[in-house]
Amino acid sequence: MKKSVFFLAALVCMMMQSVSSFADDRVIPAEQLPAAAKTFIQKTFPGQAVSYATIDFDGRKKYEVHLSNGTEVDFDKNGTWDKVDCNYSAVPASLVPSTIANYVKTHFAGAKVVKIDKERYGYDVELSNELELKFNKQGQWMNIDD
Repeated sequence: MKKSVFFLAALVCMMMQSVSSFADDRVIPAEQLPAAAKTFIQKTFPGQAVSYATIDFDGRKKYEVHLSNGTEVDFDKNGTWDKVDCNYSAVPASLVPSTIANYVKTHFAGAKVVKIDKERYGYDVELSNELELKFNKQGQWMNIDD
């Protein structure tokens, strides 16, 4: 009996923790995005509407935007893009530093960048062949994660 009560209490605690982790996300109208984010979407993804946007206050304010074509773009509090995930489509070439684009073209002919994520060390890039590459801030290849 004690084990059942303990298990039930642990289960309730885990459920409350998972619910509270989503409590900081809030759906917002696209009009509430920072001006820089709205401009970025209009210039980089012309003709794509915002399906929905969320704001997250977990530690630092950030925005997550889902476009009508399935693309997800994350922005910091100022509206500067942090991550672009186009799923199976190519990330717009204007977002991929030329050194990274050249490396991918040379070493992974036929593959396209479908996700790019700015990290402290540089960039995390996912290719259409499902390989993940890491590059430093200068766009030099660091390692591969398959």
